[in-house]
Amino acid sequence: MNFANPTIATDEISSYELERNKPMPSLNHGAIQANLIIELAPFRKKYRLASELSIDLSDWPSVPDISIFPKMELDMKQDIISMKEPPLGVIEILSPSQSLAELTTKASSYFAHGVKSCWIVLPSLSNIYVFSSPDDYAIFRASETLHDEVLDITFSLGEVFK
Repeated sequence: MNFANPTIATDEISSYELERNKPMPSLNHGAIQANLIIELAPFRKKYRLASELSIDLSDWPSVPDISIFPKMELDMKQDIISMKEPPLGVIEILSPSQSLAELTTKASSYFAHGVKSCWIVLPSLSNIYVFSSPDDYAIFRASETLHDEVLDITFSLGEVFK
């Protein structure tokens, strides 16, 4: 964005985008991410949830919007900057400047690096695609109940897109 003339876009990539290798999130993106974390809260007894955590999987760095790991204790004295083990699941929310093709390619890379479940959230359609492999997915709409068979996670999507 050209701040001298906000109606003119530039091709500059922000430091946020360079550092995380992902587009700048929007209001809808951030709200949906927060809502998903709230809906996933009851599963914290089984999983460790992390937002915007860097993962480095065999030379492929990524920063999923939400990562779902097996339950683990936090060590407040020895923090982890970048996880080397793949999460069980990742959630990616499509940003306005991103293409769906980018996220489906990213999902394939997650599976190739050991992730078991990948959700792709399409805010403009109020849909979540739950992938159990690069070619197998289920679509859940805002009025439905999401069920991830791989992670055994089920919750109503009613509040996610509000």
